[in-house]
Amino acid sequence: MKPFHIAIKDLIRSFRSPFALVFMFGIPLMVTGMFYLMFGSMNQGGGFDVPLTKVVIANLDEGHPEAGQLGEMMVETLRSADFAGLMQVTTAEDAATARQAVESRQAGAAIIIPEGFSAAFTDPTAAATVEIYQDPTLTLGPGIVRSVLSQFTDHLAGVKITTALALKQAEAGAIQYAQIRPIVAGYLAAYPADTKAQSWIDPRTPTARPQKNLMLGLVGPIMGGMMIFYAFFTGIHSASSILKENEEGTLPRLFTTPTTQAEALGGKFMAVGLTVLVQVVVLLILARLIFHIEWGSLASVALAAFATICSAAAFGILVCSLLKNSRQGGLAFGGILSATGFVGMLDIFTGNPNSGQFGILPLLTPQGWAARGLLLSMENAPIAKILPYALVLLALSTAFFFLGVRRFQKRFL
Repeated sequence: MKPFHIAIKDLIRSFRSPFALVFMFGIPLMVTGMFYLMFGSMNQGGGFDVPLTKVVIANLDEGHPEAGQLGEMMVETLRSADFAGLMQVTTAEDAATARQAVESRQAGAAIIIPEGFSAAFTDPTAAATVEIYQDPTLTLGPGIVRSVLSQFTDHLAGVKITTALALKQAEAGAIQYAQIRPIVAGYLAAYPADTKAQSWIDPRTPTARPQKNLMLGLVGPIMGGMMIFYAFFTGIHSASSILKENEEGTLPRLFTTPTTQAEALGGKFMAVGLTVLVQVVVLLILARLIFHIEWGSLASVALAAFATICSAAAFGILVCSLLKNSRQGGLAFGGILSATGFVGMLDIFTGNPNSGQFGILPLLTPQGWAARGLLLSMENAPIAKILPYALVLLALSTAFFFLGVRRFQKRFL
């Protein structure tokens, strides 16, 4: 029981340290939070809402005996129920009023139908231009309006073609000039039915929604990488307390008590593992609650986390056993941990454990094995696929722990 009491005492002391708390919880959550805010708009399987565009129309067209009221037809088309979810259409008496509505931000776009618009479609030599006056800060809404008008005018261009062909046939004597008007009227009569039959805008829903949250596909691996990196940081930092207590004299005094040296060191080693355990479990829970990260099934994430905890704690004990004093801790944190952490996190940069982009390079470090196991869990891989990575980590943990404990025993026992 004495080793356990020593471990609990060291555990409480570790979590009283603001420095330790910042590196155990603050930095991983803060870095992940930054990316979460950057990519938070990428929601799961969702689309986007097309904004309702306010459109004001100034219809200056007087109509034509043969072509009819094409300007009014355009207004009614844009006012139809088909476009009610895309644009809110109002009318203005003149072009200046329509433009003023856009400039005062009362409308996003103004459509100005010119005089002689209908007549231009019956005269092959005439031309008429519909003006679109839009708010320069808007793109999507006015773009939709422009697209609809383009389809409308392209369709009505058939009137000019029909008229031109009818005139040529009349000039050639194939038909009478009196027949031109009925031909054009027949084309226009067929137009409304045709517009109802066709789809101006064709919204489509994917047959299968994406199963993976795109945002979490970026943030999840980042959080996992931060957790693994700082778990190994905590392992080394927690184990370095043995060196600090030896230098401060508290560890030699502990050896003079009825507590044996083996029990004292056992408690210290147990404290390292418990500290990393609390850190990893808390980060997993907080990341799930705050960022909604899916870690995978309980069994798979528990397996990956357990292997990571054991390897981080044992790695910390081994590294600190190689140091002569706590002043060399900078070498451990800045050199050994940074180098192994960077190489091990290469898979996190891709977020795909199956990419093979970096080959076996990440697997030269324990962090690399931990990262691949966790990424597989996040990909909902079966336990059988995660198990090899966990077994390798546990084997490395056993070796690290055995070597580290042997070196500490030679120093203190």
